[in-house]
Amino acid sequence: MTSLDSSFTAMLRPFLKYTGQEDLTPDARLRDLGLDSMQAIELLFCIEDEFGVTLPDDKLVDATFETAGALWSAIDELRPAVREAS
Repeated sequence: MTSLDSSFTAMLRPFLKYTGQEDLTPDARLRDLGLDSMQAIELLFCIEDEFGVTLPDDKLVDATFETAGALWSAIDELRPAVREAS
């Protein structure tokens, strides 16, 4: 499984009210940690600003937001395309 980027976990943590001081792992279930649908929308805007990517419609599904690892994988897949376009 892909390890999580530290800037990603720092950005994600404020959206997860039940994490406490625990480390975020790739298998951390985002809904169990407090991410709701309204926060997911706000999180999308943060992802766009922080990483310069836009998740395509086929990635805007529950499976993408199920775990921290799934969400990071979706973002990380898009990052090379952004770097190449620069």
